[in-house]
Amino acid sequence: MDTTTAKEQSARCRVHYRTVRSSVTLPALSEVFAGLESVSILGGNETKRDAGRFSYWAAEPKEIFQFEKTQKEPFEKLQKVLSKYKLESIPAEDLPRGIFLGGWVGYLSYELNQYIEKLPESTIDDLKLPLIRLCFYDKIICYDHIEKNFRLIGLELPQDSQGPDDKLDELKEIIRKAEKINLPPIPPADLSSIDSAKVKCNMSKEYYMEAAGEIKRHIVDGDVYQVNFSQRFESSFSGPPIELFHWQNYHNPNGYAAYIDAGDFTAVSTSPEMFITVCDGIISTKPIKGTRPRLQGNQPETLRENRRNFNELQESEKEKAELNMIIDLERNDIARICIPGSRGVTQPRTIEEYPTIYHGVATVSGKLQNRISFCEIIKALFPGGSITGAPKISAMKIIDRLEPTTRSIYTGAIGFIGLDGNVSLNIAIRTVIIKDETAYTQTGGGIVADSDAECEWEETLTKANALMAGIVTVNENAKTN
Repeated sequence: MDTTTAKEQSARCRVHYRTVRSSVTLPALSEVFAGLESVSILGGNETKRDAGRFSYWAAEPKEIFQFEKTQKEPFEKLQKVLSKYKLESIPAEDLPRGIFLGGWVGYLSYELNQYIEKLPESTIDDLKLPLIRLCFYDKIICYDHIEKNFRLIGLELPQDSQGPDDKLDELKEIIRKAEKINLPPIPPADLSSIDSAKVKCNMSKEYYMEAAGEIKRHIVDGDVYQVNFSQRFESSFSGPPIELFHWQNYHNPNGYAAYIDAGDFTAVSTSPEMFITVCDGIISTKPIKGTRPRLQGNQPETLRENRRNFNELQESEKEKAELNMIIDLERNDIARICIPGSRGVTQPRTIEEYPTIYHGVATVSGKLQNRISFCEIIKALFPGGSITGAPKISAMKIIDRLEPTTRSIYTGAIGFIGLDGNVSLNIAIRTVIIKDETAYTQTGGGIVADSDAECEWEETLTKANALMAGIVTVNENAKTN
């Protein structure tokens, strides 16, 4: 898995595709794929329209690359694997720009930072998941949320036992199967019944308060300006992971949602945050900083409360300063790999609405230097500054010392690396890791000089409640069924 021959590195691929229309629902398609091997789903809900336009479904990869913590040289191994397949030519111009034409889908764990910078390793790795897991897919179903059609994409590979037409026929048959599925109604979201403060956690409230105080002392001492501090919740999980994905995509849909079935464990992500997008040589990152709750319903009192929360976030000097710090950090990171003078803030601070939350966001972009590899991009930007703090290295050292357990996939990145050089990776926040009938949910927030520790604690609970509600609902359904 970790070695490739020169012949394998030069394998040339051709893209074949068909455009089809179908009445199939996206959840039904996800349900069918969940029954296949090594499934990856990116998006799968209507909010994807505004976050890259396309949703993807893939299964039964040609090969899987995993890098374990006991191994060495992750980026050398990763670059060798990514170089194994190349597109013979760019497909027809009638395909929209940015579409995933086949390649690798999976995740990078937060702890890859230890192979980029010299950092301590004092946290406990109790989950023991691979630091990198990427699947090479030669068959993908893509849904275009703007044109409302499906594209069946198949790669023609050298000495392949299955021809491209057979691959496209196989994908068409999956859609036909999904057309016959009628899923039961999604149970309601009852966030008011969830109290994450009573769920098993890797730290007590007292520990959190003490840690927040220590972070603020580091800020006063000039060691750091901001630290993104998180806590992890743990609960039993007895239902199918795909049901949690359905529930989140209905009640808490976000454009960078993802579902990764690795067999021994599953990641269900409802992330609203883009880590990086690379398209036609332009790289963008979209950090999130600042959160307020958004209530459901159209009652006058609810609308007034939402307007108050929106305005409070919009006018908060603390939240403005917090995002500006991360914008500066990302501008500096991007400058390391972009053509001088090409980087800039392409979207100033904006308050965006999500199903249960308001967020402050901004976008930083630049034109990549020639021949910059994916691994060079990751070394320059990973992990995202919005989930570490600033300066990044100092913040990561504090995180390692204060957070009891490794983050693993949480605050890493999930998405695709295309054979054509296009990339789309989320920041894996709002992400549940399911392993051994246990669901691990981790949430955090940025602590700065004027942070109120009690408010920061409550913010982590607000974020966790939206995830815990789905876990509780799926567990209850499993008991009744």
